[in-house]
Amino acid sequence: MSELKIHVGESLDDMGRRFVKAWHRAETGDAAPERHLSFDSFETLTRVLTPKRLQLLRHVHNRPSASVAALAREIGRDYKRVHQDVEALSAAGLIERDSSGAALVAPYDTIQTMIAL
Repeated sequence: MSELKIHVGESLDDMGRRFVKAWHRAETGDAAPERHLSFDSFETLTRVLTPKRLQLLRHVHNRPSASVAALAREIGRDYKRVHQDVEALSAAGLIERDSSGAALVAPYDTIQTMIAL
Protein backbone atom coordinates (compact mmCIF):
# COMPACT_ATOMS: atom_id res chain seq x y z
CA MET A 1 0.00 0.00 0.00
CA SER A 2 1.38 3.40 -0.90
CA GLU A 3 0.92 6.34 1.41
CA LEU A 4 1.13 10.09 1.05
CA LYS A 5 2.02 12.02 4.20
CA ILE A 6 0.80 15.59 4.47
CA HIS A 7 2.51 17.82 7.02
CA VAL A 8 0.77 20.99 8.16
CA GLY A 9 2.49 23.81 10.03
CA GLU A 10 5.81 22.01 10.12
CA SER A 11 8.95 24.09 10.69
CA LEU A 12 11.85 24.24 8.24
CA ASP A 13 13.95 22.44 10.84
CA ASP A 14 11.42 19.59 10.93
CA MET A 15 11.44 19.35 7.13
CA GLY A 16 15.22 19.36 7.14
CA ARG A 17 15.38 16.55 9.71
CA ARG A 18 12.95 14.48 7.65
CA PHE A 19 15.09 15.04 4.55
CA VAL A 20 18.32 14.07 6.35
CA LYS A 21 16.73 10.89 7.72
CA ALA A 22 15.56 9.91 4.24
CA TRP A 23 19.03 10.66 2.86
CA HIS A 24 20.65 8.42 5.48
CA ARG A 25 18.18 5.60 4.77
CA ALA A 26 18.99 5.87 1.06
CA GLU A 27 22.74 5.73 1.79
CA THR A 28 22.27 2.47 3.70
CA GLY A 29 20.21 0.95 0.90
CA ASP A 30 16.87 1.38 2.62
CA ALA A 31 15.47 3.58 -0.13
CA ALA A 32 11.79 2.79 0.29
CA PRO A 33 9.90 5.45 -1.65
CA GLU A 34 8.24 8.11 0.47
CA ARG A 35 5.82 10.79 -0.59
CA HIS A 36 5.45 13.92 1.53
CA LEU A 37 3.63 17.21 1.01
CA SER A 38 3.89 20.20 3.31
CA PHE A 39 1.42 23.03 3.84
CA ASP A 40 2.24 26.09 5.91
CA SER A 41 -1.14 26.11 7.66
CA PHE A 42 -4.38 24.21 8.05
CA GLU A 43 -6.12 27.04 6.20
CA THR A 44 -3.86 26.53 3.19
CA LEU A 45 -4.53 22.79 3.23
CA THR A 46 -8.30 23.33 3.32
CA ARG A 47 -8.12 25.84 0.45
CA VAL A 48 -6.42 23.18 -1.68
CA LEU A 49 -8.19 20.05 -0.45
CA THR A 50 -11.84 21.08 -0.40
CA PRO A 51 -14.63 18.50 -0.01
CA LYS A 52 -15.32 18.55 -3.78
CA ARG A 53 -11.63 18.11 -4.54
CA LEU A 54 -11.34 15.24 -2.08
CA GLN A 55 -14.29 13.59 -3.82
CA LEU A 56 -12.55 14.12 -7.18
CA LEU A 57 -9.28 12.75 -5.76
CA ARG A 58 -11.01 9.59 -4.53
CA HIS A 59 -12.62 9.11 -7.94
CA VAL A 60 -9.29 9.49 -9.76
CA HIS A 61 -7.66 7.07 -7.31
CA ASN A 62 -10.30 4.42 -8.04
CA ARG A 63 -10.74 5.17 -11.75
CA PRO A 64 -7.87 6.99 -13.50
CA SER A 65 -9.25 9.33 -16.14
CA ALA A 66 -7.91 9.89 -19.63
CA SER A 67 -8.64 13.62 -19.57
CA VAL A 68 -10.22 16.41 -17.58
CA ALA A 69 -13.19 16.33 -19.95
CA ALA A 70 -13.65 12.59 -19.36
CA LEU A 71 -13.34 13.12 -15.61
CA ALA A 72 -15.96 15.90 -15.66
CA ARG A 73 -18.37 13.61 -17.53
CA GLU A 74 -17.69 10.69 -15.15
CA ILE A 75 -18.44 12.69 -12.01
CA GLY A 76 -21.21 14.81 -13.53
CA ARG A 77 -19.62 18.20 -12.91
CA ASP A 78 -18.93 21.26 -15.03
CA TYR A 79 -15.72 20.99 -17.10
CA LYS A 80 -14.44 24.43 -16.04
CA ARG A 81 -14.75 23.66 -12.31
CA VAL A 82 -13.19 20.20 -12.70
CA HIS A 83 -10.33 21.73 -14.69
CA GLN A 84 -9.72 24.26 -11.91
CA ASP A 85 -9.80 21.49 -9.31
CA VAL A 86 -7.42 19.25 -11.28
CA GLU A 87 -5.02 22.17 -11.74
CA ALA A 88 -5.04 22.93 -7.99
CA LEU A 89 -4.60 19.27 -7.02
CA SER A 90 -1.86 18.80 -9.62
CA ALA A 91 0.00 21.91 -8.46
CA ALA A 92 -0.11 20.57 -4.90
CA GLY A 93 1.16 17.15 -6.02
CA LEU A 94 -2.04 15.27 -5.23
CA ILE A 95 -2.91 14.29 -8.83
CA GLU A 96 -0.46 13.50 -11.60
CA ARG A 97 -0.27 11.82 -14.99
CA ASP A 98 0.60 8.13 -15.11
CA SER A 99 4.00 7.00 -16.42
CA SER A 100 2.75 7.02 -20.03
CA GLY A 101 1.28 10.51 -19.61
CA ALA A 102 -2.09 9.18 -20.70
CA ALA A 103 -4.22 9.23 -17.54
CA LEU A 104 -4.82 11.36 -14.47
CA VAL A 105 -3.98 9.31 -11.37
CA ALA A 106 -3.75 9.59 -7.59
CA PRO A 107 -0.92 7.06 -7.05
CA TYR A 108 -1.39 6.27 -3.35
CA ASP A 109 -3.89 4.37 -1.28
CA THR A 110 -3.97 6.52 1.87
CA ILE A 111 -3.28 10.06 2.93
CA GLN A 112 -1.96 10.59 6.43
CA THR A 113 -2.20 14.16 7.69
CA MET A 114 -0.07 15.45 10.56
CA ILE A 115 -0.91 18.89 11.95
CA ALA A 116 1.62 20.64 14.16
CA LEU A 117 0.16 22.58 17.07
